[in-house]
Amino acid sequence: MDNLSNLFLGFQVAIQPLNLALASFGCFVGTVLGLLPGLGPINGIAIFLPLAFALNLPPESALILLAAVYMGCEYGGRISAILLNVPGDAGAVMTTVDGHPLALQGKAGAALSISAVSSFVGALVSTIGIVLFAPMLSGWALSFGPAEYFALMVFAVATLGGMMGSKPVKALLGCFIGMSLAMVGIDSGTGVYRLTFGSLHLSDGIQFIVIVIGLFAISEILIMLEQTHAGKNAIKLSGKLLFSLKELASTGMTMARSALMGFGIGILPGAGATVASAIAYTTEKRINDKDSTFGSGDVRGVAAPEAANNASACGSFIPMLTLGVPGSGTTAVMLGALTLYNITPGPLLFEAQPAVVWGLIASLFIANLLLLFMNIPLIGLFARLLSIPNAILVPAIAAISFVGVYGIHSSTFDLVLMVVLGIFGYVLRKLAFPTGPIILGFVLAELMERNLRRALAISDGDVSILFASPLSVGLWALAALVIVVPILVRFRARRTAGG
Repeated sequence: MDNLSNLFLGFQVAIQPLNLALASFGCFVGTVLGLLPGLGPINGIAIFLPLAFALNLPPESALILLAAVYMGCEYGGRISAILLNVPGDAGAVMTTVDGHPLALQGKAGAALSISAVSSFVGALVSTIGIVLFAPMLSGWALSFGPAEYFALMVFAVATLGGMMGSKPVKALLGCFIGMSLAMVGIDSGTGVYRLTFGSLHLSDGIQFIVIVIGLFAISEILIMLEQTHAGKNAIKLSGKLLFSLKELASTGMTMARSALMGFGIGILPGAGATVASAIAYTTEKRINDKDSTFGSGDVRGVAAPEAANNASACGSFIPMLTLGVPGSGTTAVMLGALTLYNITPGPLLFEAQPAVVWGLIASLFIANLLLLFMNIPLIGLFARLLSIPNAILVPAIAAISFVGVYGIHSSTFDLVLMVVLGIFGYVLRKLAFPTGPIILGFVLAELMERNLRRALAISDGDVSILFASPLSVGLWALAALVIVVPILVRFRARRTAGG
């Protein structure tokens, strides 16, 4: 009952006129920022953090604004992923796999609406989980050390093999390509230059935005130009702007499973929405892809990553509030907001600043409702982007992409590198290589390397630490199963067909 009374206190804070106005404003602006390739939640919160402090907003109001921007960006990232095959941030990468094929089939409205409902369900389940289990789950998250995190990342990589169905090798190769790109730059441990080929421009590594914009936006522009030159329309829009009851019913269990999975992964510091959406998608593919429809336009392939990444986004607040450890890059920026207001996160925060903590939690419920009611009516407006002629759409995507990349370091080298990666991505797509695993490999590589180094440093180089705990052994076993079982299933199917 204490949690319910505290939540009631939180709603008293969240429904104050100023906080409601800030939540509404943050949801709208966050959605717009999320659909712009290259921005995403981290940049959105980084933009509004100094503004909130400069306006002398109370700490609970500032956190409500930033949380609404965060949630809005998570919703908005799916829009460009589905319509343009350009994810707004890493968490929306998996949404492109089935979302864009649905748009190509004239079902953009159905994809957008089912993704909005999935995002709502994921965030709602996760926020309820915060209310009920925050103290207990924060202790469980502490059981993950560097060795367990490394095993979790290996499991995430192993699941990527199932993303391409009959082409798991290409998916894994794509993941290793992404890992190789992540190795470029100065080794943070030894100071050695890796894969820079003598170029000072590569000494800081390849920026994530350059990779995403190059492999997705630029390659998509080339595909659109190719289709236009061939006299084809890139996308045709049908009159259907909402999902059917049959489509909603088919995604019900997918949303529930993915939301719970995303919440569990979200409370692990550093795991993030990218890992959650990848694991949720591959899990649903293994469970439901009986007719090989995943990857060619299956609404369950949209529902799974969207429910998972929004659940993970909300779940990442648990380690931030209870342990003072950011659960994601975005909550790391929000942790800076707490520091600006001289608030120390940790187990005592719930007792020392109940209005701040529970006001923030209550605002997540409100922001989630606002985003659902805001996004569903705007589906028609979003879908009309598809009717824009390529002669206008292609230059617009190019302009947004170039501005977003140039804004990182104000370097023309990043622009050239983006174009080179775009051409490389175009060639890979023509060879039927998936680009999603490349991005996921790039993101996971840094996490894997950092946690492997920490684990080996703790054990003085003893590799057995990677298999020392039951949790890590379980994750290694799961990774082996998701690799071996599909091979055995295919082998058995071939023997049955041949016999």
